[in-house]
Amino acid sequence: MKILLSGIGGHMGAEVLRLAEQGYKDAEITTGVDLNGFSGAIPCARSFDGASAEADLIIDFSHHSATKALLDFAVSNHLPLVLATTGQTAEELEMIKRAAGAIPLFFSANYSVGVALLIELAKKAASVMKDADIEIVETHHNRKLDAPSGTALAIANGIQSVRPELHTNVGRSGQCRREKDEIGISSVRMGNIVGEHEVILCTENQSITLKHEAYSRALFAEGALTAAEFLLGKPAGLYDMNSMLADR
Repeated sequence: MKILLSGIGGHMGAEVLRLAEQGYKDAEITTGVDLNGFSGAIPCARSFDGASAEADLIIDFSHHSATKALLDFAVSNHLPLVLATTGQTAEELEMIKRAAGAIPLFFSANYSVGVALLIELAKKAASVMKDADIEIVETHHNRKLDAPSGTALAIANGIQSVRPELHTNVGRSGQCRREKDEIGISSVRMGNIVGEHEVILCTENQSITLKHEAYSRALFAEGALTAAEFLLGKPAGLYDMNSMLADR
């Protein structure tokens, strides 16, 4: 499985590269793209204009601002894409949906099986505890750029799929009471925390807390490489963690 790794010079790029070098999923990083360059032995272009398409697929751990260039390159070269970058704008999300009409495209806010299970458990709890207040608290390292995290938004979207009357309130502030039909989302940025997501459901007399903690970035690199293996040979379309879990 030959991979073009977008964002090869970043923290997650390093994790994917390390696992590939250990033979995980028989992956081989043949080329890279990184705006800031790359000092390793693998050929790396600073933009997709000069990138090599000699690969079976692309894994992207870069920045959402590269979305258009990334998708244009993947579609024009008929390369499947594992998109593991978060923080996309509404316009960029539409680009992703359109590209999935031409290539197999795996897109998830989080590449952890545990997070996929957390979302399913949160949906079940929210559908049963209809009178509960719901809060999502996400905590990440102090270098993370987007807030709230893509995973927190994915959890909220999952809950809204079973409770469409709910709306999100991101970063509550000011002088106002909590609304009955809201999902509160809070973001914490500190230290070197890889990723924590809590879903709290609280009524007048009881509460349930669902929590997922990531201990190492290797978790997400493993998930992206597993998604890449899953995506090979698939027809054009938009795939996610649920697609992969169902396939298993």
